[in-house]
Amino acid sequence: MKIAIIAHDGKKPEMVSFLNKNKDKLGEISLVATGTTGKYVENTGLSVEKLLSGPIGGDAQIAALSAEKKLEMVLFFRDPLGKHPHEPDVQMLMRICDVHNIPIATNPATAQLLIDAFWNKQMG
Repeated sequence: MKIAIIAHDGKKPEMVSFLNKNKDKLGEISLVATGTTGKYVENTGLSVEKLLSGPIGGDAQIAALSAEKKLEMVLFFRDPLGKHPHEPDVQMLMRICDVHNIPIATNPATAQLLIDAFWNKQMG
């Protein structure tokens, strides 16, 4: 199982809190993240494959993994109130996930539901 993690700068603290809360569930899972987000993931003690930073192609790399069905889900801690110069890439990622039926969470509550559902499916 491979999960992609992305977090806008204003949401990185929420992402770190989420990862720390779910470390036991995520420790055995292959994680991939955009560049700066990946550094935060590493700081929680989890292993992660770091791609490019979101604005310079990382979002597109995760979209490509989604299109190739190489991801189980995308956890995107998105800041809906911030301005993001790479917003077209964000929209493209969300569209690709919809087209290829890849679950995408854009807030901690949905991320928790996805992680719990996949965890229960794996353990059950």
